[in-house]
Amino acid sequence: MNRQEAAQQYLEALKLGRKTYKNRVVRGLYPYPQALDEILDDAMTAGEVDLGLLDIPANRVVGVKAQGRRSAFAADFMPLMPADSEFATKWIELCAAHLDDEGIREPARCCEYLGRFYVQEGNKRVSVLKSYGAPSIPAYVTRVVPAWSDDPAIRAYYDFMHAYRLTGLYEVSFSRAGRFAKLQAALGREPEQVWTEAERRSFLTGYLAFETAFNRLGGDTLGVTVADALLVFLKLHHFAALKAMSAAELQKALAAVWADVAAQNDPVSVSTEAQEPDGAPNLLRRIANTVAPSKLALAFVSDRLPEESDWARAHELGRQYVEATLGSRVSCRACYGVTDGAAAMEAAIRDGARVVFGTTPSLIGACRATAAAHPDVRVFSCSISMPYTGVRTYYSRIYEGKFVTGAIAGALCPDGVIGYVASNPILGVPAAINAFALGAQLTNPNARIRLAWSCVDERAMDTLAAQGARLVSNRDVPAPDRMTEPWGLCEAADGGWRALASPYWHWGRVYEKLVCGVLDGRLDAMSTGGDRAVSYWWGMRSGAVGVLTGDALPAGTRQLAALLCRGIADGSILPFGRAVRSQDGTLRSDGTHFFPPEEILYMDWLAENVEGCIPDYGELLPMARGIVRLQGLYRDAIPPEKTDAIL
Repeated sequence: MNRQEAAQQYLEALKLGRKTYKNRVVRGLYPYPQALDEILDDAMTAGEVDLGLLDIPANRVVGVKAQGRRSAFAADFMPLMPADSEFATKWIELCAAHLDDEGIREPARCCEYLGRFYVQEGNKRVSVLKSYGAPSIPAYVTRVVPAWSDDPAIRAYYDFMHAYRLTGLYEVSFSRAGRFAKLQAALGREPEQVWTEAERRSFLTGYLAFETAFNRLGGDTLGVTVADALLVFLKLHHFAALKAMSAAELQKALAAVWADVAAQNDPVSVSTEAQEPDGAPNLLRRIANTVAPSKLALAFVSDRLPEESDWARAHELGRQYVEATLGSRVSCRACYGVTDGAAAMEAAIRDGARVVFGTTPSLIGACRATAAAHPDVRVFSCSISMPYTGVRTYYSRIYEGKFVTGAIAGALCPDGVIGYVASNPILGVPAAINAFALGAQLTNPNARIRLAWSCVDERAMDTLAAQGARLVSNRDVPAPDRMTEPWGLCEAADGGWRALASPYWHWGRVYEKLVCGVLDGRLDAMSTGGDRAVSYWWGMRSGAVGVLTGDALPAGTRQLAALLCRGIADGSILPFGRAVRSQDGTLRSDGTHFFPPEEILYMDWLAENVEGCIPDYGELLPMARGIVRLQGLYRDAIPPEKTDAIL
């Protein structure tokens, strides 16, 4: 390269630098490279590590080590000094001397902090290479290790340092700790597998193509990293398929899940009540009604058969309820016992289904694939708190019914020793345990709840009986049409168990309200989530939960249960509307603090009158581990498996 070409390159870079400077000033942003020495003090660091000579990502070079002559550069390292300045002369000479056939051979020196690089020596070399769009820059790197804290950014960086020891890649970083392990699983690798040079190169081939698609869609404005977006993408597509896609195909496939990419760090919006019709429609309702369908084709998909599974049978009863209630406004297709949920949903859509219900949590992957492929189809998953905007989830607030049966148990148990069989340590279960315990305290201040888990002990009910519990809360009645022993709250009698009362799930009411919401345009009014993922978590007020009482229950206690149910439904009684302490003595509420739905849903502690604990993942029976991976209290902390449907 001759000097004239280098001078022209400087003019082009100068133009870019002045544009960057002006744009950042207008936006109220600092226009020069940030100085690391101004960011850090000794209390913020835990030491330094010499990483040697690396090819560092050019887009991660964001600042300088010391103040020096940083005003000679805009924030993107494009020059700001006039073309006739001494600085410009040296920049041009460097450009002409080094950008020949061999390129720049003298590495820069940089400090790295939190995954970003700050130039210590070689600012002009970095500027020249950045002006040509070089993807990487050779540099001797010293890592400045931040002091450990619980700050999410620090936790994510420590996770990155662990990942870097395995991958040797700076390109791969996540905004949340724990996600690299999920990437390893998505790529079919063991958690601590070290990447070979061939694996690094193969990965970067696909990763950089994905990064291009990410940036073209505006990913740099989302507040998530390229690796965050890739992990969302890999939940629907294998990495080999990504590499085989053309640029246009990759961008289209990423656009299909873009809402999930954008919302992955946002909390799920929890909707606790169905929106009911209200007289004359307003303008928005009238507009919605003009485009809402007069008849809907529905598909109910399950990987279980109703005759083999109480859960599937309950949802089949819900489907029948919708057919009977809505009549000619709907047509229903039942797809039960399917082995390929996505294929079953695809077939239903080809036959005209516009609303699809995946009735078991394990079908969330199929629901996501279907929603991405058919954005015009409403897809629902019977699960809770899944961070995917294309799929709305629905579940019942069964803890309200548990509060009522807890009050029944307290009233019928003078000695206060009551057993409780919990299912799995998943979202909402601690709330149900605690609500039962508080209900028992309502009628018996001395009530103690002895907790056992069926996911740990298959004979948990017998274990509690052997410990002296005459009353035991067992699994809930799955549907409102029957009360079979030993469902719900049971009493030991004649060497067996007699059912007294049980919460039940009324899926028909849930389906009726969701379908009507689609039919008359009210569905989006059922949530304030905006662009966030939405989880419908309905209770007694919406008719999604009720309490069945058996013939053996005394009349007065049955009347008490009815009063409590009415109070919960009309909002005059709140199961957690009192002073609450957890087992460790922490005051969780002084009686004036009312738990919002999210706090109840994500409870991971037990009330002070509960004897027992929440089991660790390693304690669970194999049959329980799948649902805990999907819906568990600590699902983000469980090491992923290569066979996970949701990574």
